[in-house]
Amino acid sequence: MLNQMIIVGRLVRNPELRETESGKKVTNITLAVPRSYKNAQGEYETDFIDCVLWTGIAESTVEYCKKGDILGVKGRIQTRSIETGDEKRKYITEVVAEKVTFLSSKKADK
Repeated sequence: MLNQMIIVGRLVRNPELRETESGKKVTNITLAVPRSYKNAQGEYETDFIDCVLWTGIAESTVEYCKKGDILGVKGRIQTRSIETGDEKRKYITEVVAEKVTFLSSKKADK
């Protein structure tokens, strides 16, 4: 069995570094990935993919990337569950990054 994926998309917002209670560095990013086909209205839709980056990958991404940059992420899909305030379970699917490639930066406004 294999759980591996590669996605390329634009950063939706600037990444922010956090630290867990155990001291590990982590950042969550969202990549906007346009679909390769048009919908019934003739428009391209976009998927928003949540990714988790740990330790060195998280630190580098926070230091060198900003909203609008194009990133390539290689990783695995992970599903986890959390309890919401009303004692219901919510499932979250995300990509846990194993490698991040900085493909291009959005041009700075002049």
